[in-house]
Amino acid sequence: MSREVIFGEFPVELSLNLGNYIVINSRGVFMERLDFPKDFVWGTATASYQVEGAAREGGRGESIWDTFARKPGAVYAGENGDVACDQYHRYKEDAALMAQLGFTSYRFSIAWPRIIPAGTGKVNPEGIAYYRGLCDELHKYNISACATIYHWDLPQLLEDAGGWLERSVLEAFEEYVKVCYRELGDVVDMWITVNEPFCIARLGYFVGVHAPGRREAQKAAAAVHHINMAHGIAVREYRKTGLKAPIGITWNPITPRPASVKEADRKAAETARAINTEVFILPCLGKGYPEIVKTAGFGLPVKDGDLEIIAQPVDFIGVNYYFEDVAAADEKAELKFSFKPSWQETSVMGWHFTPGGLERQILWIAEISKGAFGKKEIPIYITENGCACDDTVTAAGRVHDTQRIDYLKKHLAVCADVIKKGVPLKGYYVWSLLDNFEWAFGYSKRFGIIHVDFRTQKRTIKDSGYFLRDTIAGFGEW
Repeated sequence: MSREVIFGEFPVELSLNLGNYIVINSRGVFMERLDFPKDFVWGTATASYQVEGAAREGGRGESIWDTFARKPGAVYAGENGDVACDQYHRYKEDAALMAQLGFTSYRFSIAWPRIIPAGTGKVNPEGIAYYRGLCDELHKYNISACATIYHWDLPQLLEDAGGWLERSVLEAFEEYVKVCYRELGDVVDMWITVNEPFCIARLGYFVGVHAPGRREAQKAAAAVHHINMAHGIAVREYRKTGLKAPIGITWNPITPRPASVKEADRKAAETARAINTEVFILPCLGKGYPEIVKTAGFGLPVKDGDLEIIAQPVDFIGVNYYFEDVAAADEKAELKFSFKPSWQETSVMGWHFTPGGLERQILWIAEISKGAFGKKEIPIYITENGCACDDTVTAAGRVHDTQRIDYLKKHLAVCADVIKKGVPLKGYYVWSLLDNFEWAFGYSKRFGIIHVDFRTQKRTIKDSGYFLRDTIAGFGEW
């Protein structure tokens, strides 16, 4: 993309209105405005177990994360989400903070055990009231409510019956989504069926580092298929309601770049993408399971009619992106590939800053989804993107998270560029609104654009929050 280059110092007003120019000031600093369409959705995201707290209040039942967090050694420092960010009691304060920063959408998740404590059966009116109250508060500030139906907190009683390894969980899930649509359909503006099926199946049932902490190598494929089925069931049942808000799914695609130009490394990257990502994306787009998954003995329990249920037409695709892996051929590995080191700067999670990978991934998803369901193209949203940093509050009450700002600038620049290339990218949700319970890492990793003192629950907007405020207002630059 060519841009005219201008040298010299400029008043702030002029610098911010140079449109498609690069400015090089006397200090040799490049500045480029981050331009986005006027209707671009600016959001921030959280998940129920990570922020709500009130684990034993309001009629909520127990989830697999409540159980997993009590397992010795499962979570850093034995921490749990019993209190988390206490958003259950503080959602009005958090909505006001979002409004202060200019966000137009909030992506939260509905806790299944807060809606139906036992997983099936009696509906909890206090849980319904909480989410209605949250949505109403968002609407006061003209912030849209984007609800994720399933973000990992399976009711424990359903896990006791086999969880996502058993097909019977789908009947309970269908009952749950029907309640969500009936009780919250008039206040939710956007629906996401499932968040990151890869993490649910692989981290929860194969590797065991996430709840429920099972290592079922021979059975984990059943979780893959049943989670895909759950998505299809959620969309199918939604279409029956007549509700008009858009509905889609959120994936965290693993789309590694090859380690070299060698054909073997290119194939290794394709294999890694197929077994980690295409196994979820392709069937949802009506293309069936990838061939390597069908022939490598994965044991997917597919029955007649299942693929038709999975391939329900969606209104958008959600993408969670943090970094890009590097794959190389490896004859010693079971699937003949392995991941290799990268050279880029890393966050405290050890995740590399690879904004170029976001561009490659978005372009691939736009291409692979083109024409699905008879649509010319399917809108795409970045439903999570962010960076964990070692954030501290200064004596002056500020949090100077410069590394996070650099990360966000580079990834937002990619978003702006792919839109100019014609990709139907419609919105961006930063992860996360608040420092929160970061799953197996407990409270040791901070992703928030708002700092949370977990002793007092005091919220402090970080510099990255103010950077996003300016970007949303049209004054972002990098």
